[in-house]
Amino acid sequence: MGAGSRPYPSAFAAAVQDALAQPLASTPVPVLSYGMRAKVDSIVLSGRGLTPATIVEIARAGRGVALDPAALTRMGEGRQVIEAALDSGAPVYGLTTGLGARATQSLPREVLEEFSRLTLRGRSHALGPPLPRAAVRAAMVVRLNGLLLGGAGASSRVVEALANALNASLTPVVPAFGSIGAGDLCLLAHIGLALIGEGEMDLGGTAMPAAKALEKAGLKALELGPKDGLATCNASSVSAGIGALALHDVSEVWDLANIAAALSYEGFRANVSSLDERLARLRPQPGQAETATAMRALLEGGDLFTPGAARRVQDPLSLRCVAQVHGALRATLDFTAPALDAEVNGDSSNPAVLIEDKEVLSTGNFHTPLLAIAFDSISRACAQVAHLGLARMSKLLLERLSDLPANLSPRGSTRSGLAPVMKPAEALVAEIEHQAQPVRGGLSLSADGVEDHMTHAPQAVQKLGKIAEPMRLLIAAELMVAAQAAEMRGGIRLGPRMRHVLQEVRARVAPLDDDRPLSGDIARLETELLATGLLSRDVNRL
Repeated sequence: MGAGSRPYPSAFAAAVQDALAQPLASTPVPVLSYGMRAKVDSIVLSGRGLTPATIVEIARAGRGVALDPAALTRMGEGRQVIEAALDSGAPVYGLTTGLGARATQSLPREVLEEFSRLTLRGRSHALGPPLPRAAVRAAMVVRLNGLLLGGAGASSRVVEALANALNASLTPVVPAFGSIGAGDLCLLAHIGLALIGEGEMDLGGTAMPAAKALEKAGLKALELGPKDGLATCNASSVSAGIGALALHDVSEVWDLANIAAALSYEGFRANVSSLDERLARLRPQPGQAETATAMRALLEGGDLFTPGAARRVQDPLSLRCVAQVHGALRATLDFTAPALDAEVNGDSSNPAVLIEDKEVLSTGNFHTPLLAIAFDSISRACAQVAHLGLARMSKLLLERLSDLPANLSPRGSTRSGLAPVMKPAEALVAEIEHQAQPVRGGLSLSADGVEDHMTHAPQAVQKLGKIAEPMRLLIAAELMVAAQAAEMRGGIRLGPRMRHVLQEVRARVAPLDDDRPLSGDIARLETELLATGLLSRDVNRL
């Protein structure tokens, strides 16, 4: 929440110094006051070291969480700074003042706990269909991890409530539309509202009043102290959580796109000279050398590296430029990783408690322009990879280019073969291209002009999340077409990785002898082989 604050008077600084000079033992920090619901094999959260893969484990696979004792101690130190501010009577944004346009209005101490509750109630205004359960869990994990750094000055019972809800599989119902990327207040407020026993929660796939869900799970409603309401919702955790899920999925898409391209190389009898490592050194674009190396490893042991094996001296761009186009996706993923890491292992609270310096500063750290720009870039890179895959499929179906039977049909011109697969493939590319359109950032009209800029990072990360499935379906279609081409090519030696890929495809999809419906075959490849991570995991182990 972007509002400025006046410099704090010396009385406040002195109060902070006095409070932090006291040993922690003299000011007990409430730890696990609500009772943690531990789960076997829980992931310990400390404010650092959280990765997209870890978030996936908690958000999708239902792994439990535990709280690092040292992090709880650090939270206690941050809370002492807040208590000192209260004792000093200094104006602190969102603690002793109003929010947004009312940041200049002072609040008496006796209303601050109620103000925390009102902060959540007055911002739970998101609209539209609920976010997926995994998306909400990912947001909860990210906010919990950020609070453990102590910079929000929250009470430890806030992280305990978040952890207990995660471990009990209680998921607040959060409508999808409500954030402009200047902090995810209206989305996170729904999470906080559910934790205090208001709003709705999902339990076992059924939405119900939050108070009822908490009672069924044997949990108490969260009791908020001063600033706890703002600390719960004033962050970018929804954008970061959904972004972590999307980044994980699209990182696997890069692997899978390389695998499909490599099998198309085999089916087309492509020229592997374009993957020569010396070429990447001539123009060292980020991602190009890494992709070329990955492609050579996938094809290693096959006969495409034998002199004279290639069908043509120079292939179409969809084959010749895999290292460049797939490399661009790799580069955008690599660029985005540190931007996301700063969100999931940082504290985007406003105001921010600087524990070591014993200060509270107004901040813009909740603002996420880089996240929006980075995730838009990944989406655009995905669209280019999709176009390339579609083009490779078309080349395998063209007899004059592939020297294979037209449409890869063994029964000649009376059959359609695999040609009609191009239509749904083109529809998938159109959907990917649609989702890859950049979001619009710019002027906001909120809070009497105080909050006057928006990044729309939530839309950027949600769009990328919607790209992963059509990308996998398109890759599944290419794998099916490329497998048919490789087998029709005949008399070839595949390396161990491509041999494994072909075996895995054939374990789920029979070769096309006569025309048949293929929707189920493509969907099976996507759900069983690609979405599970099975293919990329097994290939990378070979």
